[in-house]
Amino acid sequence: MSGLVGTVTDRVAMLEMRRPPNNYFDEALLTELADALHALDDDAGISCIVLCSQGKHFCAGADLRGMGEAGIRRIYRQAFRLFSGRKPIVAAVQGAAVGGGLGLAMAADFRVAAPQARLTANFARLGFHQGFALSVTLPRTVGEQRAAELLYTGRPVSGEEAVAIGLCDRLAEDPRGGALVLAEQIASSAPLSLVAIRATLRRRLLGEVWAALDNEAAAQAALLGTADFAEGLAASVEKRPPRFIGS
Repeated sequence: MSGLVGTVTDRVAMLEMRRPPNNYFDEALLTELADALHALDDDAGISCIVLCSQGKHFCAGADLRGMGEAGIRRIYRQAFRLFSGRKPIVAAVQGAAVGGGLGLAMAADFRVAAPQARLTANFARLGFHQGFALSVTLPRTVGEQRAAELLYTGRPVSGEEAVAIGLCDRLAEDPRGGALVLAEQIASSAPLSLVAIRATLRRRLLGEVWAALDNEAAAQAALLGTADFAEGLAASVEKRPPRFIGS
């Protein structure tokens, strides 16, 4: 369950994931998040949304094993709905935002991270392909060269480095509190202006995200049955370096 959606301060709502400590997502959770987000689009009293989660980590991604291409595409249909909401979103990132969890954070307009947060597009270290439209959002945010380095190496980025390279926007010991501060600043602007400006800024993004999700689903499905993907998962569970063989 995503948990309670409620007004936190004037014109700001909180949308909270409640699957601690890791907040893994699946189709059901993304559907619930998207439904809640679009319901807030119809609430004239809300101008900005804080996306957050209970527990130690923001989101450790999803387990796609055994899902197949059709299942991945169902998940990504819900992911696209998160991108297509009309009101600004600020994500509060504590702990880990890993793989698809990073993709979820990147669906927001802004990210406020704890200094010790760990953000990583670790797909290549799992023998996998990036998803959740990171093919678009990562280079759009940090530049193509930096995005390639992060995707090829799969290395983790701290909250401090994330702000330094533009992956996150603000640093806060209490990222939820920091996200609320930013959301309140945004919500003090004219509501109709916010919706109109956001629609203009994200018009191209939505088309690119739709195409990227389609390509990513096919690429991920092609790698699900490989020996390298099985090895990457085993190495992650056993906390050891993977031994890839290219098949």
